[in-house]
Amino acid sequence: MTRVQLFDWSWNEPTFYWSLLAIWVALGAASFVALLLTPAPYGRFARSGWGPRLNPKLGWILMEGPAAVVFFLFFVASGRTDPMSIVFLLLWLTHYVYRGYVYPLRRRGGSGVPLFVVLSAFAFNVTNGYLQSRYLFHFAPPYPVRWSAGPWFLVGIALFAAGWLAVVWTDNALRQLRGRDDGQGYTIPQGGLFRWVSCPNYLGEIIEWTGWALLTLSPAGAAFAFWTVANLLPRALAHQRWYRTHFADYPPDRKALIPYLL
Repeated sequence: MTRVQLFDWSWNEPTFYWSLLAIWVALGAASFVALLLTPAPYGRFARSGWGPRLNPKLGWILMEGPAAVVFFLFFVASGRTDPMSIVFLLLWLTHYVYRGYVYPLRRRGGSGVPLFVVLSAFAFNVTNGYLQSRYLFHFAPPYPVRWSAGPWFLVGIALFAAGWLAVVWTDNALRQLRGRDDGQGYTIPQGGLFRWVSCPNYLGEIIEWTGWALLTLSPAGAAFAFWTVANLLPRALAHQRWYRTHFADYPPDRKALIPYLL
């Protein structure tokens, strides 16, 4: 593959990159504290004061879709054709083509997404897409094919696959529930992974991106796994409180995120 010059990196990008990554981790920690205090204003926690609301399908595409585009562009710009780079690309696209395009287009009902949330998620995914792809396809040397037979990759890809399947399963289960009431109300999910936790989709995301951190063994991957926990752990706890407040018969033994623990 011929190297495609899409961007001019004649400036001191390494300093920028590693500074951004450090700031990124600090922002994740700050977001964790903020989200423990107040859940992000979308979905069941949507409230006024966060700008006009976009159609939920369009909002989700604008929020999540850029992650696939940015990662793909940096892959093309790198000119790399080694097998492991292609594997990383395919894994990333497996998640984000689904999350950014398939999921929102199949989604039923749902409230509008505040513009502030859309812009925040858009910025997150553009930044994260840059951090992940630029490390894998530029700062890190090409991973050898033997990496795919090593313990970090094997454990990581098993977690990635298990987490992705949990996300897709949960999305389908919730979609069927919304279909029973035109997507406007909430009921208690039952069966499957919901026997143990209130938010198996969030657990799946955490497992998936922990797997990504392991299979790439990269600082960018570790930062993303940290951000995933910082974002979704507080929201899972908020979901648990919401369910217990609104449903007196909510299963008392069901945990928020981690079976039998939390």
